[in-house]
Amino acid sequence: MLEITLDKLPIGQEGIIQTVGGEGILRRRLLDMGLTPRTRVIVRKRAPLGDPLEIYIRRYELTLRASEASKITVLVEAEEA
Repeated sequence: MLEITLDKLPIGQEGIIQTVGGEGILRRRLLDMGLTPRTRVIVRKRAPLGDPLEIYIRRYELTLRASEASKITVLVEAEEA
């Protein structure tokens, strides 16, 4: 298992959220959107310049800025990363 930030997760790869960083309102907003520890997440696609990225979590698509995704640590299988 390998721990990386969500913004570094390749398209089509799945990970399990380990930690949600950030402070104050940003962290609260991420948690309110369903980005909670032990939740599976898949990166669906990225904008041409890499920001924002679309993820699939809890049966819905969510778009995040790369700066927000960099605050989330995910666990992935070593051979997938």
